Amino acid sequence: MPYEISTEVGFSGAHFIAGYPGDCANMHGHNWTVRATIRAGKNKPMGLTFDFRKLKVLMAEVIRPLDHTVLNELPFFKDKNPTAETIAEWIYHEIRGRIDDSAVSLARVEVWESTINCATYSED
Repeated sequence: MPYEISTEVGFSGAHFIAGYPGDCANMHGHNWTVRATIRAGKNKPMGLTFDFRKLKVLMAEVIRPLDHTVLNELPFFKDKNPTAETIAEWIYHEIRGRIDDSAVSLARVEVWESTINCATYSED
């Protein structure tokens, strides 16, 4: 599919990595950045693949429950550590379930816990 668009949103959240042999086992926080990428085989008549505003609204809805929380306390992370990888997986499935346009697909979700550390989830 030749077209991809991406946008970013952010949230603040705390977590700890149970079983980690170091400082990350302690509660700490990040200002997370989430990038979602939509893929399409062709542009629509106006030349848009998918409306950036619509994607931002979808992403804001999805991350709202994560913002200013202890991620470990959320139901999805009950039995798994809220690492950047598992957060990306959860966000991916939440966004994918809200896309109501059969002409596009969710290519990937990237979750940045800092300016240099990122995890990506996709089902390619």
